[in-house]
Amino acid sequence: MSDAELVLRSTRVITPEGTRAAAVAVSAGTITAVLPYDAGVPAGARLVDVGDDVLLPGLVDTHVHVNDPGRTEWEGFWTATRAAAAGGITTLVDMPLNSLPPTTTVEHLRIKRDVARDKAHIDVGFWGGALPDNVKDLRPLHDAGVFGFKAFLSPSGVDEFPHLDQEQLARSLAEIAGFGGLLIVHAEDPHHLAAAPQQGGPRYADFLASRPRDAEDTAIAALIAHARRLDARVHVLHLSSSDALPLIRAARADGVRITVETCPHYLTLTAEEVPDGASEFKCCPPIREAANQDLLWAALADGTIDCVVTDHSPSTADLKTGDFATAWGGISGLQLSLPAVWTEARRRGHTLEDVVRWMSARTAALVGLDGRKGAIAPGHDADFAVLAPDETFTVDPAGLQHRNRVTAYAGRTLHGVVKSTWLRGRRIVADGEFTPPQGTLLDRP
Repeated sequence: MSDAELVLRSTRVITPEGTRAAAVAVSAGTITAVLPYDAGVPAGARLVDVGDDVLLPGLVDTHVHVNDPGRTEWEGFWTATRAAAAGGITTLVDMPLNSLPPTTTVEHLRIKRDVARDKAHIDVGFWGGALPDNVKDLRPLHDAGVFGFKAFLSPSGVDEFPHLDQEQLARSLAEIAGFGGLLIVHAEDPHHLAAAPQQGGPRYADFLASRPRDAEDTAIAALIAHARRLDARVHVLHLSSSDALPLIRAARADGVRITVETCPHYLTLTAEEVPDGASEFKCCPPIREAANQDLLWAALADGTIDCVVTDHSPSTADLKTGDFATAWGGISGLQLSLPAVWTEARRRGHTLEDVVRWMSARTAALVGLDGRKGAIAPGHDADFAVLAPDETFTVDPAGLQHRNRVTAYAGRTLHGVVKSTWLRGRRIVADGEFTPPQGTLLDRP
């Protein structure tokens, strides 16, 4: 490591080979070596010793709604990426909807990139959108560097991003498969949703009944059938129904190229604890019962669920009304995702290595960034989070960096305090102090 400019040392460094005491050498923003803890520090290199705090790879969150431009009163690149950095996330991939315009053409992608360029505290990539009428735009978007394409199989909640019916899904998926792309899918069947009781009002039990598990299960089964027929690569977003897990296992065993994510709120919150009228807990698909949650954790443990992402989907506070039918459906989670998941993971006997696999290594692999993100290994970007895993804090919404500090985690005591976050060898946040934005905009490799 004779050319190292920076050496980060910890008694607990999480590497692909396991956790060990190590010294991590960095040059020009890249990890050049992972060496024994007591390796000599080259003359001129800066040593940062974090003691017994854990050095882990920066998290990669592939499901974030930044809403910028167009709905920046909901969120924006400045606030979203600050919140992410505060939570140990060093890379995010922005969803194509809830911004105006949505990222459904190359020109719309250019507009979004122009807005993001000077506001990104962390590295940012972009998903494109698959709409009923934009099949012709999919290949140009792919060539312009989007990481894949988001589609809804039921209404998205915003008029400018309509959902695909089964014929439109087949047409879009055939086009995407033709150039080796990835389709990521909000999988709820609109017919099952329409048939479910729609009572509205403040009772969470009524809202839960309006988004039944079979809506997810049916949509996932149809997606699997299309992917099998077309030999297409597909990804199920924000899985909440454990009933779909056998379908997914069987499809994989049959060679279908399908991956699956779930979210911190499905893993840490339960339907039984949601107070009536508390629409900060509303999301679609919904937070389900504790028994369902147990099965999601088991599927993470056995690899059926690949990864954990936030689905950060904020809004202004006035849209979180006391009526679950009319309230905006989305949970803000960027800043709290790591401690929320770690708190429940440790309670269930999982390790920080597991959390890193679910929230960094596998998310990086999902979008093809595993050659440079998601691991503390030579040749990777020097993106790190420094975590005190045994320290606790109580969530105070006033301490969040999100533009709108509405959170389902308010008042919860969580394990895991992020002491600092590093992007390509530069400390971008420490003890609540931020540097100016230093993120870059990423293209699909």
